[in-house]
Amino acid sequence: EEVPDAVIPAASKKITSISSPLRAVVRLRRRYRGLKKSRLHLELPREKPAEFVHTRLLQRQLSLNRTSLYSPSMSFFNQSGFGSSQYFTFDTSVEHYSVKKCRRKKSRRKSRMVLYPDKTKKYLPAEEKSKAKRCLLLLIAIIFFQILNAIENLDDNLQKYDLDALEKTMHREVFGQKVAVESIMELLKDYLATHIHNKPLVISLNGPTGVGKSHVGWVLAKHFRSVMDNDFVLQYFVMHHCPSGVAPLTCEIDLSKKISDMVTRAEIEEKTPVFIVDEVELMSPILLETLSRFFEPNQTNEFLNAIYILISNLGGAEITKFVLQNASTELLHQQRGAEELLSILQPALVSVHPLWKAADIIPFVLLEKSHVINCFLEQVRREGLYPDQKHIENLANQLSYYTTGEKQYSRMGCKQVVAKVNLL
Repeated sequence: EEVPDAVIPAASKKITSISSPLRAVVRLRRRYRGLKKSRLHLELPREKPAEFVHTRLLQRQLSLNRTSLYSPSMSFFNQSGFGSSQYFTFDTSVEHYSVKKCRRKKSRRKSRMVLYPDKTKKYLPAEEKSKAKRCLLLLIAIIFFQILNAIENLDDNLQKYDLDALEKTMHREVFGQKVAVESIMELLKDYLATHIHNKPLVISLNGPTGVGKSHVGWVLAKHFRSVMDNDFVLQYFVMHHCPSGVAPLTCEIDLSKKISDMVTRAEIEEKTPVFIVDEVELMSPILLETLSRFFEPNQTNEFLNAIYILISNLGGAEITKFVLQNASTELLHQQRGAEELLSILQPALVSVHPLWKAADIIPFVLLEKSHVINCFLEQVRREGLYPDQKHIENLANQLSYYTTGEKQYSRMGCKQVVAKVNLL
């Protein structure tokens, strides 16, 4: 039989209403301890201290007791809520934690926002242009234009002296001295390319008589007088300007004054004077010493810008011997032959006077018979006569020659050509 509700004492109803929250608290505490042990076993980071958790649990228990005492309906709602896992489960799985961590990393990688500690800017600050870089670019531009201007000045100087026309004239009028002419033109082009120099240009033309040394000096004097002025070209003949009866000291003073005056005038007009000194082998030691002082590099600027052409028969014996020994080879017509001859000739000239140490020595070799015939043809044309080839060959046969194998070298070169043509 069912016992009516009135029979059940009121005290037992009160105990039942109180015990159900307590059972819920006990279950909750056991669940918490189990979760705590599993969490410790998995060694998850950021664990809270046990004392802190225990304190929070007691606070929750007290709050539940108070709620059950004051409102039984709320205790039933809380009891049903505690029984469901929707509100009282702690997701502490490692997979869930690692997924969250990966999501955080991905979100950080996607974020391209860069903050700077000074002004918290999102983008890189604008780079300031360096003033030193601008100055460097300006300096490079200035150097480039200076080099370009120097190249243009080189062309202007070469055009001013018209060295191309001089080279053509030398090759047309000087016979049998191709290597010597090329060496002279190369020295002149290098020197006259600019007006600033650290030493004067000294060219020494050496060789036996009649091989074209004086003729080259005459061609050079004529050309530079045409492109500059007569005041900047001096032809000094020792036998004429300093005869044997004149005191050497007087000749020294005269030569020094002529060179100094011409150099001073040339410096004012920015031109390069040319001094052609012929018959140097007849100069006295005093004149050679005076001339050598003008060749020194430690002088004022105006004396450094000058060209000296020295013409002499010194070294003619060495050149004749070298030519006759190498007549059967092509060594004489090559640059290598000129260098070998120079190594023999230079010590012989330096033994006469040290001034040849500062000179560029150009050796003139013996002329062959064909070159002598060309000299006759050129002289006949100058005299306005008809060039008869057989008659000219007869005149050439009247001269004396060195005979080596199949080649004949003139002993006097073209020295007697003018005299033979004048007899026609």
